[in-house]
Amino acid sequence: MTDSRNTPDSQLGRRMLWFAALGLLGGLYLLFSALENGGGTVISVDSSGAAMVVLEQDRNGHYEAEGTINGQPVVFLVDTGATDVALPESLARALGLDFGPRVQVMTAAGPSTAWMTRLDEVVVGGIHRNNVRASITSGEFNGILLGMSFLKHYNLQQQDGKLVIKQVNTGN
Repeated sequence: MTDSRNTPDSQLGRRMLWFAALGLLGGLYLLFSALENGGGTVISVDSSGAAMVVLEQDRNGHYEAEGTINGQPVVFLVDTGATDVALPESLARALGLDFGPRVQVMTAAGPSTAWMTRLDEVVVGGIHRNNVRASITSGEFNGILLGMSFLKHYNLQQQDGKLVIKQVNTGN
């Protein structure tokens, strides 16, 4: 009787099983990571041809959206209570933004100092705006707020844990 446990075919079979198990674990990791992050962003076009972005609420009730500022990838926190798109000083410096006049702003944490600036382009999914007013924040919050200086140009509808940001057909 021969021992088939150490033949080249059985060794290859065991290796293939290990690769399959690792692939399954990796796939499960990606699936649960996507579920934990709230499902992400859906980009589509409605029947009239208007671009729209559908965001799902995360576990904390927030809406996050992947996008770009001046071509650089960022993640926005949608904030309809924010007057402007607001970004931290460190990111503004990395993007080479102009620091305009210094102003006092009211934040959720109280009064703070910011600088006014303009963003050449802001993109969220299939929608974009040029020459968007923004505030450069000096506080400890390092997130990027997608505020009303961008959002006011779009129709917003929130229902059943989803936020739809839809392009208005009157142009950009």
